[in-house]
Order: sequence, then structure tokens, then C-alpha cells
Amino acid sequence: MKYLVVGAGGTGGSIGAYMAREGMDVTIIARGEHLKAMREKGLKVKRPNDEFVAGPVKAYTADEYNDKPDVIFLCVKGYSIDEIIPFLTRVSDEHTIIIPILNIFSTGRYLAEKIPGVLVTDGCIYVASQIDHPGCIRMNGDILRVVFGVRDKADYRKELETVAADLRSCGIDGMLSDNIARDALLKFSYVSAAGACGLYHDVAAGEIKKPGVSRDCFIELMKEIDILAKAMGIEFEEDIVERNLKIMDSLSDDTTTSMQRDVYAGKQSEIDGLVYEVVRLGKQYGVSLPEYEKIADRMREKGIK
Repeated sequence: MKYLVVGAGGTGGSIGAYMAREGMDVTIIARGEHLKAMREKGLKVKRPNDEFVAGPVKAYTADEYNDKPDVIFLCVKGYSIDEIIPFLTRVSDEHTIIIPILNIFSTGRYLAEKIPGVLVTDGCIYVASQIDHPGCIRMNGDILRVVFGVRDKADYRKELETVAADLRSCGIDGMLSDNIARDALLKFSYVSAAGACGLYHDVAAGEIKKPGVSRDCFIELMKEIDILAKAMGIEFEEDIVERNLKIMDSLSDDTTTSMQRDVYAGKQSEIDGLVYEVVRLGKQYGVSLPEYEKIADRMREKGIK
């Protein structure tokens, strides 16, 4: 299988590095100093207890890349989706599988409408990572899990099982889901609640790990996602509060979400899809989500987009 990873931040960089380390046919789309460093020195991954360098890696800008991959892992921010569609259209054909690995729920359905004739799944990732410096990804925990699947069983292809197996052979917990709407919303229940809580209280994981107002807020936000899921006809198979607290408690104390880091840096963030969209969905499905509404109101007052 010929793989393409679009976006080399904490998410795409982790996937690309793990696959390159095992000798998979993987190419990474990146830019700037990060791209230059990867070309010159490979891609380093710093983990809590060790580190490794994957190299050499095949890395190009979007303009330079002219191949036709079998599988594309799309690892960009939600606000960059529309600008990347022309590139995805150019490098895809009827054999291509696009797996969006984004924080925003149901990105695959949106992309499928924009790129007809190409199989676009839904997907998500569990990883706490970011660019440490050009050419280096820092992981703040040991978890690295990619979950993906088709929304309609009629779209199933055997190659999806190969993708999951390839991921596992690289040390990534690859999971082909039989209910991707449920599993993607399950992941969303963590990243949305963690980002909203961290941003509202201006705290990192260490504070949320301790009993107090931040942890209580995180718990309440997850409970509201559970209420929303039921209204949407989605039933989780486990206690999402217990599950997500375990994930939070496994992270380094200084871990923050990418949304927090973007807001703190004055950059465009994914707050619309991670927070404001939850409030819109609550209104659409007729459920009250007071904790999300409170946080959304505060963020809008601050002009955060």
C-alpha cells in the first residue's frame, strides 16, 4: 500500500514517523522549516521515556507531490479543509481511500460530498503530541490509536483491513470500526471537553487531573456530550467519563490541547467545530447543554474564533 500523510503536525507527524520507521511506503506533505529539517535529518519523535528518528523520510510540499497514493491520512486542522480539497482531488482517483484524522466530528461526510467518486471514511486519533521544533514531534503520552471506518456498509473495501493491519505492524493501534459515528463521537467527547475546559479555566492537564473546579468542569462537559449523543441516536458502549478521565490522567501535567495552543498563540483555532458546534447541535436536537453554553458565551465575548 502506498500511503500519503497530509499534514505533519503532532497527528500526521506521529503517524508518518511510525510508518517510516517500519519501512512503509509513506510520503509526508509538509512545509517550511519543518519540511526542510525532515529532509535533512529525518523525523524525530520524543516520547515520555525514549525517542527515535525515522529517516530518511519522503517529504514534499503539496505542489511538489504528483503521485497517486492508495491511502491518504488527512491530518490538517478543521479550518483548513476547504483549502486542501483541490489537492486531494488532484492526487485521488476511484481507487484512493481518504481517511480524515481530525478533531472535528463528521468531517468525512463533508469531504465525501466535495470529492465525489472517492472513498472518504470517517476517522479519529488518540494521541497527545505536537511539533517540538522543526523536524521533531513530542508525544506527551504513550497512547497512539487510529480509529476509522465507513459510514455506509456498502462502501466497505477489504483494503481497509490492510490499512488497520499496517498501522498495527508499525506500533500504532489501528482499529477498523463497525460503527464509526459512535467511535468518532466517543473521541470527540474527549478532545472537545478537554479543550473547552482547558481554555475556559486556562489550565493544562495537570490541573484537570486534580480534584477541583477544572476536573468537575471536564466531567460535566463529557456528561453533556453523552446527553447529546443519546439525542442523536448514538449509544456509547462504555462510561465515557470514566474512560476519558483515564486518558487525561495518563498525560504529562503540561499537556494542553491543540485548540488551546492555537488560541494562546493568537492563531485561528478549531473552536467553532469543537465548542460552538456542540451548542448548535444541542439546539438542533432540543437538549440543554448549560456547561457548553456557558463556555461558548465566554469565548465569544473574548472574540475567540
